[in-house]
Amino acid sequence: MGKDLYEQHEQAKALFESANDILGFRITDLMFGGTEEDLKQTKVTQPAIFLHSVILAKMLGDGFKPAMVAGHSLGEFSALVAAGALSFENGLDLVAKRANAMQKATESQPGAMAAILALSDVVVEEICAEIDDVVPANYNCPGQLVISGSIAGVDAACEKLLEAGAKRALKLNVGGAFHSPLMESAKQELQAAIEGVDIHVPICPVYQNVDAIPYQEPTVIKENLIAQLTGAVRWTQTMETMLRDGATQFIEVGPGNVLQGLVKKVNRQIPASSANLQDA
Repeated sequence: MGKDLYEQHEQAKALFESANDILGFRITDLMFGGTEEDLKQTKVTQPAIFLHSVILAKMLGDGFKPAMVAGHSLGEFSALVAAGALSFENGLDLVAKRANAMQKATESQPGAMAAILALSDVVVEEICAEIDDVVPANYNCPGQLVISGSIAGVDAACEKLLEAGAKRALKLNVGGAFHSPLMESAKQELQAAIEGVDIHVPICPVYQNVDAIPYQEPTVIKENLIAQLTGAVRWTQTMETMLRDGATQFIEVGPGNVLQGLVKKVNRQIPASSANLQDA
């Protein structure tokens, strides 16, 4: 993961080595040669995805000037670095603290998440409102909404949602109720770190998860980053707003191509592609 960047670009190699120092362990060893279990550790997963995304964006050079940016959950931190609002070092430090805070919250209050397929958002919202400790967490695309909450609450919601006509209610392989009130302790832990970090005016609007609205005011960006831990990721709404605001092409910067698929579910006509080293 990211080994091609490390081997082909001196600047990328320097950034990866800097990350090893910041994190206090050689994350590159785990990214380039670790097992799947190694990479699934929360303290590794989030920084690894952040590093791959941010370093690839930097390797695209001065010609990479997005007109607008957005990131899904953790990706919002990468988007802020790509837009010049956060430094690489501060972004990585926040991501590491976020990962640790979320891990602790998961251990103190285990939870669950489930992807609900082929049911309207309104129906999912209504059923979640009837059950304690369950909320809509990730509005990924039309017909795919992830719910989050207590284990018992998510199980009960899945049963009701299937009865209401959902095609599937797929429990996710996570130990925590991310983007739900059960992350309140993580939110409080991260709040001081976010409030104390320097965030600059980004070079372009940043469409933030909590309300799918573009921002460039650092104070508001911070508030939304803090709220993100317990708030929903409104990705469907973000894509729709970006399209209304004139987006004509989406480039996914980072590992995988999941976001491109979600864009296509919102609007099949819009070009969506992956950034790669050939663009650098």
